[in-house]
Amino acid sequence: MSNPPIIKFMAWRRPALLASAVLTALSIVAIVFKGLVLGLDFSGGTQIELHFPKAVETEVVRARLSAAGFVSPVAAHFGSESDLLIRLREGGDDLATRVIAAIGPDAGGTPELRRMEFVGPQVGAELRDQGGIAVLVALLGILIYVAVRFQYKFALGAALAVAHDTIITVGFFALFGYEFDLTVLAAVLTVIGYSINDTIVVFDRVRENFRLVRKGSPEEVMNLSMTQTLERTLLTSGATLLVVLALFFVGGEVLHNFSIALIVGIGFGTYSSIYVASVLALELGVRREDLLLPVKDSQEFDGLP
Repeated sequence: MSNPPIIKFMAWRRPALLASAVLTALSIVAIVFKGLVLGLDFSGGTQIELHFPKAVETEVVRARLSAAGFVSPVAAHFGSESDLLIRLREGGDDLATRVIAAIGPDAGGTPELRRMEFVGPQVGAELRDQGGIAVLVALLGILIYVAVRFQYKFALGAALAVAHDTIITVGFFALFGYEFDLTVLAAVLTVIGYSINDTIVVFDRVRENFRLVRKGSPEEVMNLSMTQTLERTLLTSGATLLVVLALFFVGGEVLHNFSIALIVGIGFGTYSSIYVASVLALELGVRREDLLLPVKDSQEFDGLP
């Protein structure tokens, strides 16, 4: 059985790096100048859970709440079509009464108030800051781990690849105005873990081939390694995306933005393991000598019988 042809991934490394730089710059511009639409978890507001005797349509509830003067109301089914989760920027002790009156009894019957929670803006700001710190700590941990396990050139490539995936995912939400809440932050942290896992698999094969393949330039070794791991990468990413797409289409509005973040992040995470992490390691001048096992000095054995 013949070996499959080696794909010359590195032949496209310069255009790929340029495309990544442009996308990252656009994402940063969107985040800085347009900003994120922060959810109630970060901006503060009230979350109300209602149970209706009959199924209720979220579009009808949102339209009636907007007509009653509520700003950007969010309504989503929670568990079943008769359970509704409503998120509002407003507060007040009589808020639940006003919401029930605005919806009206003909939408799905007179609802029962199950729960009402208020998140203050100060708590939301603390959650936002802690989320940012969590992302930075994750990036630092990845940098240290890859530097210890492989080599600092790989560590810089891996850290920049993960930062690339994170910035583009967050920038996507800023550019298209999707709400950014704690579920999306959880998805971003998941993307970081997914991206570094894919990168480690590629780097491990690169290190193995640098030690086994004595002839060949670093670029050729990179191409060989990525060709060998391509099938595994596509199968893993494809299987994961199938699950995430199922969440997107049938998971309901509560998981909608979470699914979008995972779809964008997994797509760019798969791309970055080849065209960001590996390319940056190559551009930083990784060599076979950087990954060879140290050879013991023969003088250590002098005097042994």
